[in-house]
Amino acid sequence: MTTSRFSLFLLLCVFATALTSCEAIGDIFKAGAYTGIIAVFLVVALLFFIVNKMRGPRS
Repeated sequence: MTTSRFSLFLLLCVFATALTSCEAIGDIFKAGAYTGIIAVFLVVALLFFIVNKMRGPRS
């Protein structure tokens, strides 16, 4: 595993442990439904980006 892939994997692990709290999700949706929808979309987009970076270039 190269250094850049290791750092992306470490970042993914940090996000996975930091974003698992139901309390955080509840606070997001207390702020409003649209805020919650935008936050969920951003998290999913970020995870999609990180996974694609870890997979490497497509041949």
